[in-house]
Amino acid sequence: MNKLYIGNVSAEASEEDFETIFETWNIPHSGPFLVKTGYAFVDCPDEKTAMKAIDVLSGKVELHGKLLDVEHSVPKRQRSCKLQIRNIPPDMRWEVLDGVLAQYGAVECCEQVNTDTETAVVNVRYAAKDQARQAIEKLNGSMMENCALKVSYIPDENAAPEGPPTGGRRGFNARGPPRSGSPSLGARPKVQSDIPLRMLVPTQFVGAIIGKEGATIRNVTKQTHSKIDIHRKENAGAAEKPITIHSTAEGCSNACRTLMEIMQKEALDTKFTEEIPLKVLVHNTFVGRLIGKEGRNLKKIEQDTGTKITISPLQDLTIYNPERTITVKGSIEACSRAEEEVMKKIRESYESDMAAMNLQSNLIPGLNLNALGLFPSGTPGMAPSMSHVPPPGAGCSGFGGHPESETVHLFIPALAVGAIIGKQGQHIKQLSHFAGASIKIAPAEGMDPKQRMVIIVGPPEAQFKAQCRIFGKLKEENFFGPKEEVKLEAHIKVPSFAAGRVIGKGGKTVNELQNLTCAEVVVPRDQTPDENEQVIVKISGHFFACQLAQRKIQEILAQVRRQQQPKPAPGSQPPVPRRK
Repeated sequence: MNKLYIGNVSAEASEEDFETIFETWNIPHSGPFLVKTGYAFVDCPDEKTAMKAIDVLSGKVELHGKLLDVEHSVPKRQRSCKLQIRNIPPDMRWEVLDGVLAQYGAVECCEQVNTDTETAVVNVRYAAKDQARQAIEKLNGSMMENCALKVSYIPDENAAPEGPPTGGRRGFNARGPPRSGSPSLGARPKVQSDIPLRMLVPTQFVGAIIGKEGATIRNVTKQTHSKIDIHRKENAGAAEKPITIHSTAEGCSNACRTLMEIMQKEALDTKFTEEIPLKVLVHNTFVGRLIGKEGRNLKKIEQDTGTKITISPLQDLTIYNPERTITVKGSIEACSRAEEEVMKKIRESYESDMAAMNLQSNLIPGLNLNALGLFPSGTPGMAPSMSHVPPPGAGCSGFGGHPESETVHLFIPALAVGAIIGKQGQHIKQLSHFAGASIKIAPAEGMDPKQRMVIIVGPPEAQFKAQCRIFGKLKEENFFGPKEEVKLEAHIKVPSFAAGRVIGKGGKTVNELQNLTCAEVVVPRDQTPDENEQVIVKISGHFFACQLAQRKIQEILAQVRRQQQPKPAPGSQPPVPRRK
């Protein structure tokens, strides 16, 4: 749709003023300007021209002392679940944006749009119209890393007509909502993947991939409708450099094949005789599902594509490098087919994880899920790094701005102990380092022989990360069936005098906890308090249910602790800290 809406127009503005502006900026238009009080409309010859007008003029060009707001004109009947978000900081981590979007509802897709602007643009589709409407109202004009976001509807020709939205003409009065449109929607009808394709290429071929003054990489980008980042400054002196490709699944595969052809030609020209395998970087979160039970998924890909595929060992993982290297050997055509199959499986796993996260993230108080580093941080545009730790005080359950350490006893199948510990204790060490928690397997004496207890000590974010990976590991190692949800039992200790608050009068609180969290919460009544005057609360359920129940119980305990604090006597002075 090529019709533009121009907002924030001065009462003095005329059709001739707009003619002059469009001529000055070399923006053609296919019809006259329709100037109204406070706004105007104009038709552009094509989508590309409309996008140029928005990029060049909106928020940048003044007319009679007012900055113009230029957007796609979207009739009310065509405003549905689709939005465009512009002016996103170029260096923003995309998982952070995903978290922001998820606050307003379930995001079905998030597609990056190629533009000439320094800031990024995405098209987003929500599951429901009211979610999209709320996102526009909350996000339009909001600041993100010193950039004011611009949010607008994307026209939906198939949108069902609806009654006037609540809030009357708010969509237009906000002078930001009705901008829309992706110039690439016509050329790229498929949705861009939320997860990019990441490759490792030999350093000696990076120059050939870039080309003289960047000509080669620009051509590849244009032909494959993709955005390609070559991380030349990473791993100085290393034999290989990572490349990140953002596009649709088809665009990523086309770009990958083209890069392999460029490297093959350069190898011939330079008489490089060694084989150049395709190397794909995949976050370790997804590798278990890529391999499949007894390696079936990987074997099938090898058989179907005629390739040989190997995966780097777990020992190569570090807190700063959570990716495994998938090495594919074969012809360029065979490697390309294998890449399509591998990334198809990875994207399915990612979408499954994000769907679960989006459904539950707004329910867990005191935790910034997107700062936890559980999902690939190379999504899209940034090299993976697990260093984005939540700021001090995030998710506090104690006082004074510091997260209070918690102890959780998580019960796992006894047969899974080896998988959690790993070869020579490598997995449990890496998990402990990654989560920032103390993780130990309790001795088997005196326990149910079918279960073992994992003792996890750390603040809320560390608990979340450690327990998440343990649940995930049990699923990856097939201790639960392919369609079976991982459900575990966790125990936390509470002061005996607070147990009644967790239960509530007539069991009201514990029943509300179970209804809200979908976890089973039990406070055994026949318990004898331990030496610390504490009793056990048992929590059973899937991962997010357990997490929500734990956080809610910690909230109750925090309230009890606050009420237990002695109140200062009237007129008394607070104690003066002693100097050390």
